[in-house]
Amino acid sequence: MTSFDTTPQLNVWRALLALAVVFVMLATTGWTALRRQRDTAPLPASLIAWEQGRTGGHRLPDPESAPAELARFFASLTKAQRVGLAHRFPLAVGNMNGAPATLRYRANRIALGQAREVERERMRDKRLTPAGQHQAGRRMNRFTALMSPGRQILAFDPSGPGRVAEVFGNLRKAERVSVVVPGVDTDLLTFQRTYRRYAAPVGMAQSLYAAEHTAAPSTRTAVIAWADYTAPSGLGMESAMAMRAEDGAARLGSLLRALPGEARVSLFCHSYGSVVCGLAAPTLPGRVTDIAVAGSPGMRAETVTDLRTHARVWAMRDADDWIQDVPYLEVGGLGHGADPVSSAFGARVLSAREARGHSGYFVPGTDSLRNFAEIGVGAYRAVDCAHENGVCRAGLSHAAASGRA
Repeated sequence: MTSFDTTPQLNVWRALLALAVVFVMLATTGWTALRRQRDTAPLPASLIAWEQGRTGGHRLPDPESAPAELARFFASLTKAQRVGLAHRFPLAVGNMNGAPATLRYRANRIALGQAREVERERMRDKRLTPAGQHQAGRRMNRFTALMSPGRQILAFDPSGPGRVAEVFGNLRKAERVSVVVPGVDTDLLTFQRTYRRYAAPVGMAQSLYAAEHTAAPSTRTAVIAWADYTAPSGLGMESAMAMRAEDGAARLGSLLRALPGEARVSLFCHSYGSVVCGLAAPTLPGRVTDIAVAGSPGMRAETVTDLRTHARVWAMRDADDWIQDVPYLEVGGLGHGADPVSSAFGARVLSAREARGHSGYFVPGTDSLRNFAEIGVGAYRAVDCAHENGVCRAGLSHAAASGRA
């Protein structure tokens, strides 16, 4: 739901959902199972190699260990040992929650270089169709772009459609961290766009980072463009179900528990990304203070209370966003529940004036982006509510409204 803005696509989604509800009511639910995309070689191979590796005469820890345990392990190493591990196991280290962020950036640069060479060879592979060779060229160009000087790649997996996350700002020194969680059709190739820039995760995150600096120049912020989950492709059955979101929620929780420092964290969840955030909500670490959703098809809950979260929940929807016509219901696993901007749901509803349809919430100059930025820096008193009575700010303590909570 990140890149589809057309009525025909919406009609397909609604038709699929309606058919699914009929089949569910007939008790034929087995057909809804979708096969998970199997992991392919690169990242699993790097993790296996890590599990068999050693450094300083000692075995390496389980890569699935708690982030705090892995952080202690890396802190116990010399700089040379850490760099050596990044070179020996770049994908493992680059995706390891608990490894220092700067080491992950370094490891992922190495992994990107290796993946780029694989695609370069595939471009010349005569066994591939011309379309396959063209796709290899597109991937090679994307990997080259991600290796540009100054880019901070926090996660990278070239398998299948690919996963990636990028940091803007200094994650270790940040006082406030924002995480942008995008929706469907998000992968390595759509992570960044030239056309419709602010509909892609990189453009969203860059725009939010700049807006936060404008809102609070003295506050040290960092923004993560987080496309480190396998999003549904298109507005088909997968986007009407929660399977991809369940996996994404687990991965998002792992990221949040591994963030360095003690900065407060806000989540900004667009479209299907709000399903991910809704499922992650009950187990979010205490440092996550806010969940803001835009253009949401639902959060897999009927009310804010059902989310079982300590975080403040904000919602917005542009008047021209086609998502408002999606059936807000959940039956037999199909659909994502109540409308987050409805009064019955209970979220703090924000203004989204000038947001330009479903994919325009992060466009500079919009109320939606300004509101996101104020939340990101903790300036809750400055947000603009969707309703003139200012109800979205009701019940905030003085400290919270001043940005100190």
